[in-house]
Amino acid sequence: MNAPVVVTERPAEGVGLIRINRPEARNALNLEVRRLLARHLTEMGDDDAVRCIVLTGNDKAFAAGADIKEMADASTIDMLLRGTQKMWRTIYACPKPVIAAVSGFALGGGCELAMTCDIIIAGESAKFGQPEVKIGIIPGGGGTQRFPRTVGKYKAMRYVLTGDLFGAREAAEMGLVSEIVPDAEVEKRAVAMATQIAELPPLAIQQTKESVLRGMDASLETGLTLETRTLQMLFASQDQKEGMAAFIEKRKPKFTGR
Repeated sequence: MNAPVVVTERPAEGVGLIRINRPEARNALNLEVRRLLARHLTEMGDDDAVRCIVLTGNDKAFAAGADIKEMADASTIDMLLRGTQKMWRTIYACPKPVIAAVSGFALGGGCELAMTCDIIIAGESAKFGQPEVKIGIIPGGGGTQRFPRTVGKYKAMRYVLTGDLFGAREAAEMGLVSEIVPDAEVEKRAVAMATQIAELPPLAIQQTKESVLRGMDASLETGLTLETRTLQMLFASQDQKEGMAAFIEKRKPKFTGR
């Protein structure tokens, strides 16, 4: 039996790739997949050789939601003990940039998983949605929180209250998708962008991500203070000295993450 999550350490220099691999279930997110995603993202987050991560599925589905068969007969206590909220937090807490390469369906938990990433590259025929209301529940991995924070209350309500799906073009117009590419080029484009990011100074990249995420949950004044302090701190790094020296000397910098 194939592993439900496959890790490719080096599709390009400095890039890690994690693939959800349950094609028979349209990459539905059962507990095993969630645990493996959390574990692999944690490991790559701690690996200095990995500077950017691509998370993907296959050409039919990024992830078509939670595994309904696994939870259909669950009790309240069963759901509590599953601890999925801890796994979502672990995934979201990865310090490295994570790019979601979305082909096919990204529904329910799959859409929420994409929203935990930092950049979303979508194929032209990709389909997104939070259809949980159609089976008597609500989105439980950020769909009622990250979705409206990203696209606004009225667009989010239109989809979480109807369960309707929407395409890549509308997702981009709403601000949910970073870039749309032809279906056959989704993973290639995500790896290329990850490679571009991996060539940049790791400390600056990680601190940029943290500054954006922490600032979104704070007041503007608090966010600006965080930004200023982070900028000042990076002047203690070797990469700052190297980057500015290379700029002045008109040469390519060599960043070490120090």
